[in-house]
Order: sequence, then C-alpha cells, then structure tokens
Amino acid sequence: MSLKSANEIWDYLKNEYERDERIRWMQVLNLVRDFEMQKIKETETVKEYDERLLSIANRVRLLGSSLKDSSNVEKILVTLPEKFEATVTTLENTKDLSKIPLA
Repeated sequence: MSLKSANEIWDYLKNEYERDERIRWMQVLNLVRDFEMQKIKETETVKEYDERLLSIANRVRLLGSSLKDSSNVEKILVTLPEKFEATVTTLENTKDLSKIPLA
C-alpha cells in the first residue's frame, strides 16, 4: 500500500481492472443478464421502459460489446402486459417494426 491518497488508489484500481478482458467480459455478461431479466413495471410507460433498456445496451457498448438495436424492440414486444396484446399483434403483422415508434 504505497499509494497515499484515495485518488491514487482509485486510479490504480481503475487501470488494473478496466483493461482486464476477463473482467470486462464478466461485466458485459452481467449487463446482458440484467437486460434479459427486465420486465416493464405496472406504473411505467413504454418510453420509460425503453429508456431503461437502452441505458443497459449503452453500458454494454461502452465495454466494447453490443446488443442489436432490434433487441430493445423485441424485448418490449415480448414483455408488454396483456392489455397491449392487440397493439403488439398489429405491430408484429406490419413486419417492419424499425419504422414504428413505440412511445
């Protein structure tokens, strides 16, 4: 522990762990798992839910990996509550979901 300040310790740990591919891969894996576990909350709008999913996807990108842009749309369509079933069916039947705003 030759480092004197909290800032020096932080910089050391950041450099030590930020570059380690194994740790980065584990962080990506955890974020992807977190993405897959997400469900829309009863009090949440579709836009808020999409923003939450997009935030996770952006953190994955910052670590040098990526989630497909279509993953957000697919995730939203699969996890929407039953009250949106008619809307989801309509969207699925259009076959061009990339041009349809969900919010």
